[in-house]
Amino acid sequence: MTAASRILIIDYGSQYTQLIARRVREARVYSEIHPPTRTIDWIREWKPTGIILSGGPNSVYGENVPTADPALFDVAPVLGVCYGMQLIAHVLGAEVTRGGRREYGRAEIRPTVPSALFEGFDPAETATVWMSHGDHIESPPTGFHVTAASAGNPMAAFEHESKPIYGVQFHPEVAHTPRGRELLANFLFKVCGATPSWTPGTFIEEEVAKIRALVGDAQVICGLSGGVDSSVAAALVHRAIGDQLTCVFVDHGLLRMHEREQVERTMRTHMGIKLVTIDASARFLDALRGIEDPEAKRRAIGHTFIDVFEEATASAGTNAKFLVQGTLYPDVIESASPTGGPSVTIKTHHNVGGLKPGMQFSLIEPLRELFKDEVRNVGRELGLPEEMVGRHPFPGPGLAIRVLGAVSEPALGVLRQADAIYLEEIRAANLYDEIWQAFAVLLPIRSVGVMGDERTYDNVVALRSVTSTDGMTADWYPFPHDVMARISDRIIREVDGVNRVVYDVSSKPPATIEWE
Repeated sequence: MTAASRILIIDYGSQYTQLIARRVREARVYSEIHPPTRTIDWIREWKPTGIILSGGPNSVYGENVPTADPALFDVAPVLGVCYGMQLIAHVLGAEVTRGGRREYGRAEIRPTVPSALFEGFDPAETATVWMSHGDHIESPPTGFHVTAASAGNPMAAFEHESKPIYGVQFHPEVAHTPRGRELLANFLFKVCGATPSWTPGTFIEEEVAKIRALVGDAQVICGLSGGVDSSVAAALVHRAIGDQLTCVFVDHGLLRMHEREQVERTMRTHMGIKLVTIDASARFLDALRGIEDPEAKRRAIGHTFIDVFEEATASAGTNAKFLVQGTLYPDVIESASPTGGPSVTIKTHHNVGGLKPGMQFSLIEPLRELFKDEVRNVGRELGLPEEMVGRHPFPGPGLAIRVLGAVSEPALGVLRQADAIYLEEIRAANLYDEIWQAFAVLLPIRSVGVMGDERTYDNVVALRSVTSTDGMTADWYPFPHDVMARISDRIIREVDGVNRVVYDVSSKPPATIEWE
């Protein structure tokens, strides 16, 4: 990626690391996350405009914990966040103490001296921040002075007296630090002198050039699901190589109601992309037969998906060498640390960790470093219709991971109907665009009910709706009671085999958005 300014984020294992990247990009400055194993020579060659050291779960005194080369502080301005601040202190000779002044949750800090990092903050007023640390720094390293303090910690931030090295003991990247974006902007523009030039247009221009250089005159095949991610990926690759791209839409039998027809109509008429549709529903259902474990479902779907693609390519005579996938940054983050860093794996995504070993294609993942809202903006820039780029996320494994337990055609039929009613009522209430993602889940239990004068023993449907900006954190959506009542009433009356509807009021974390 070539950019006027770019920020290197060293991942020390915090689940918030990707949020730092988001905040930097929201300021229109390009950023990348890399592991602490990057050598100082690699970092110098990368030529960062600034460097941010993320938080992390470790203690600087732990065994085999990630550290930093002191030469890092001479490459570019550095901001250490939480563990990153403690690491700066430790590497430069200060004492970091375990326990003692622990802080978790909201705290109030006050700037103690003028600082570029806190420019615009009134020292007479406190600012709310989010703390999450067990260790603390006893005194700043030689050449540093304290720039902010909290009631529980006299050293909430520090900076070097002459070098652009800064540390904050709190997390400016999270929403619970209301002025965190302002602080990060101060680091980017006042300290690093970054230029806010990273936009969807520049991303498209650079990615198109990369795709053309990689592909040459080879044929490319794209796995099109009809969702936002694969559609934008297809449009971007099509912009780069035109008719060298063939999109293959696999109907795996796990789609929502009328989805196949919508995909075919949009792709062929609006985008003018070569599209081959394959009905492989029986094959996928056979591969899923008897499987209840969600990770096993993802693997079965991923492997079958590649088999179908290889056969489709051979039968179409394209001799494709590359496969396009709409992998996003959250997919990568949740499956594993994106660059070999110490972040924890949450779940395997079928298009990241579930691909079949030895497959014949080389992957093109043009959206791999983007968050969902960035992908939507790229799609708009490419001219895709709003009804496509504004769609709620839909997982690659489809309804297979929304039928909890074994997947069968009858179960899928019940879920499709319930899900369609749910989304129809959300749209009718003009709530669709307020919600990040809404879907129904078929639970592997039955409940007793009464319909008319008869006792029933039927399925339970759970409804999920969340608000979010990037899918990494999410809150459940508070439906108006009349809307929820109408949705429940319609599902129970109109869907055969359902006698109970429940609503999921879990946030992420601790829950994930999907149930499986």
